[in-house]
Amino acid sequence: MEQPAIAILDANRVMSISTVRADGWPQTTVVGYANEGFRLYFLIYRTSQKFENIARDNRVSIAVANEPSRLRDIKAVYSGCTASELTELRERSRAWMLLARRHPNLTDLAPPDQAEVATMVAECRYVSVLDYSLGLGHAESITVDPHGH
Repeated sequence: MEQPAIAILDANRVMSISTVRADGWPQTTVVGYANEGFRLYFLIYRTSQKFENIARDNRVSIAVANEPSRLRDIKAVYSGCTASELTELRERSRAWMLLARRHPNLTDLAPPDQAEVATMVAECRYVSVLDYSLGLGHAESITVDPHGH
């Protein structure tokens, strides 16, 4: 049986990501992503505060959900992750392929210039799955080992 958290990640394309600012306050933004299991790939500009925040403290929090028509259909994933830049060409190319497949609007563009855009990966570690179809407020928590299991 497929892990419910991965099914939710596979079914969506946009996530909220929270980073820690230099002054300790959280900063949340929205990015498009693609995933392979609990590995989430996304692009960010090197000049962004988000990139600066992750470079200083790689702990991030993500949230993924869609907006259902009925309250009982709410399903969401929240996770504490570690984020890092992919530096190897092979990894960046794989991430670009996954992102272009998930986000068809990217297919007219060339892969991003590494000097301007960082290809990032967030590795989910502490995952919560919200599934109101199993009861209002129903949530389950799992810890993902460093190998994605």
